[in-house]
Amino acid sequence: MSSAEWLLSLETSCDETSAAVIRRDRRVLSNVVSTQFELHERFGGVVPEIASRAHVERVLPVIDEALRQAGVSLTNIGVIAVATHPGLVGSLLVGLTAAKSLALALGVPLVTVNHVAAHLYACRMAAGEDIFPAIGFVVSGGHTHLFDCRSAVEMELLGCTTDDAAGEAFDKVAQILGLEYPGGPQIERVAQGGNPRAFAFARSYMNDAQLRFSFSGLKTAVLYAAKGTPGARAAVPELTPQRISDLAASFQAAVVDVLIAKCELAIQQTGRQTLCVGGGVAANGPFRFALEQLASRLPCRLVIAPRDLCTDNAAMLGLGWELYERGMFAALDADVIPGLMRT
Repeated sequence: MSSAEWLLSLETSCDETSAAVIRRDRRVLSNVVSTQFELHERFGGVVPEIASRAHVERVLPVIDEALRQAGVSLTNIGVIAVATHPGLVGSLLVGLTAAKSLALALGVPLVTVNHVAAHLYACRMAAGEDIFPAIGFVVSGGHTHLFDCRSAVEMELLGCTTDDAAGEAFDKVAQILGLEYPGGPQIERVAQGGNPRAFAFARSYMNDAQLRFSFSGLKTAVLYAAKGTPGARAAVPELTPQRISDLAASFQAAVVDVLIAKCELAIQQTGRQTLCVGGGVAANGPFRFALEQLASRLPCRLVIAPRDLCTDNAAMLGLGWELYERGMFAALDADVIPGLMRT
């Protein structure tokens, strides 16, 4: 077991098919991602059946390309890592089936990885050194979760969203405003020309002493501001490009304010001096800037995943090396754990 030098990782938890080859020193030799935006765009969100079928078609070509870019063959691979939870059941099963087949055929260990923990490990991959213990914050389309991370593989949930995740709210608000999918980048783009104080949207739980989030009410507030309140007699102002920009900017500011407030609260409650942030929303520019301001003010060490490792990708499954080195191998009858990590 100690001779393994190359790990092949597979990530198929939602709508990206990804494979990466990672050396034991955590150097990423390749990280191939096949996105499915074009398949789900007209639906305004991910359709699970479409996603799983696309994974079936793409997983082997993606693996082949990852090996080619890394300049290694399957016979060089000493460990197979795969994300098995949480996520869409059909999508997860495609990756797990491929990983099991490879592990069996090559006679190498299989390790199963928590997708959410992997988002935090992307921070460690970028840092090039151990960053734990730390507060871990995963902000994505399916998760808004704060963790007390004692190590890369030991995480205690401190708090999470009670309804929509932050990234989910970005997508829904983008749809309300007539913007393209995925919503996060579009909201950030149009918000650049908007006034973040044009609409005084509420910041749910912002001054609450508990580490919890809620974005459903904010999403509804944007809907009413854009299209009117049901039963109201007052005329709804025209949804001009400037009004769209103002709504986007005000919504984005409300989300960022809440995220930053809860980060600060988590640090205060735990006494941790390192904050690591990953997930798709961590690619948002205003959020990253606000995190940097928070870290400077506290102060604390801030490690944010690079933008190319924020969205789902297999390089963040470098976490598989941590499991391998601890002897935490999975059996070939391992199963997936679908759904979202809500509690």
